[in-house]
Amino acid sequence: MSVQDSTFHGFANPVDPSPTELRAWAYHPDSVPLASMPPDWDLLVAGDHLVLTLFDLAMDPACPARRFALHCLYIYAADGIRTNFRAHPKRRFRKLVEQAEREGDELMRNWAHNSRVLLARQDLFVYHDWCEGGLVRENRRIG
Repeated sequence: MSVQDSTFHGFANPVDPSPTELRAWAYHPDSVPLASMPPDWDLLVAGDHLVLTLFDLAMDPACPARRFALHCLYIYAADGIRTNFRAHPKRRFRKLVEQAEREGDELMRNWAHNSRVLLARQDLFVYHDWCEGGLVRENRRIG
């Protein structure tokens, strides 16, 4: 049985979910609504521990929580770039951007493009776009 076929029954610790829990939730997001999560849950999960899982979920057009995962990738990218990669490894970030460019659909290619633009021009950072989901909702390219 795959994660997508199973039912998700909740997080052991929603402040620090495991990759397996996050993946299971992402395919059954109505089982634990975002509104019931801790405040700023998107900021909590948008770190190195879960970034590969978030990336996989964002790459899957069939994932019901895909847009949430993509939103977290925008937070991850902005956090890494704006801290000069003290917050996240630059090498991992670059690999994700390159993979999104090669294998991603329009949503993921836009994330990769926007990430590269922000890397070159940090003055284009707008909190609403990068950390509050603006670029995900509008699916637009900056720069």
